[in-house]
Amino acid sequence: MLDFHVQRCTRQCAGEDRELLPGEVFYAVLIDEGEEVVRLDYSESAWRGPPEDVIGWWRSRMPDNATRKFQWAPNDVLLDYFERLEEQLDRLDVRFVLALLMVRRRILRLEESSTNEQGQEVMTLFCPRNEKQYRVIVDSPTADRTQQIQEELARLLEADTE
Repeated sequence: MLDFHVQRCTRQCAGEDRELLPGEVFYAVLIDEGEEVVRLDYSESAWRGPPEDVIGWWRSRMPDNATRKFQWAPNDVLLDYFERLEEQLDRLDVRFVLALLMVRRRILRLEESSTNEQGQEVMTLFCPRNEKQYRVIVDSPTADRTQQIQEELARLLEADTE
């Protein structure tokens, strides 16, 4: 199974090669680079709009260290990444965990659970936002792998806010 790591916000502007300051507005971008997803952060002054090969992007504000709290990227970014994982058969467990997160956040709604031709349990999920139905193979990871997936998703899909 491919294992890739995307670093969380480095607090560095990718366009101006400087530190992003507490309280400063910045833009986070996810870019698909083959087997790797890369996160870049840009200050407001360096922002020229999202690149063409962007998976998703969002505007945020750099927290100060004393009041930092975790927040997920916008729902559209989560949904887009979830859809891209559908094509990556070696990452079924990541897609399953992300699906559970999105059900918990009410981005997706569980409609039914069934068994496919291969004998695998499959969840049928519905997204009211885009009125699409998704089928997700239930690929329950081990406890250790679940922790790795949660950390990977947090690094990739974290939006720093105040």
